[in-house]
Amino acid sequence: MSDQGPDPMASAARRARRREEQAGADPEPSLGVRLGQIGVLGWMVVLPMLAALALGRWIDHRFGTGIFFSAPALMIGAGLGFTTAWRWMHRRL
Repeated sequence: MSDQGPDPMASAARRARRREEQAGADPEPSLGVRLGQIGVLGWMVVLPMLAALALGRWIDHRFGTGIFFSAPALMIGAGLGFTTAWRWMHRRL
């Protein structure tokens, strides 16, 4: 057996020990933390959309323009929300 190289069982045990050490140094966030992050991301998208929609509706009501300002304001709010969420996600990684 000495002519076949290192023992595969020993090398597998070393790899497993290294994985355990890495997991202890950088633990995976809990389920509660992950759910909290998902909730934050949702609100980061929804709140700018609602604020922009409210502003658009107020302008439309003020000038009697139907949904002329509401629709573009909603799209701008969505773009702002998705951009903010995208930046937050990549900063957290």
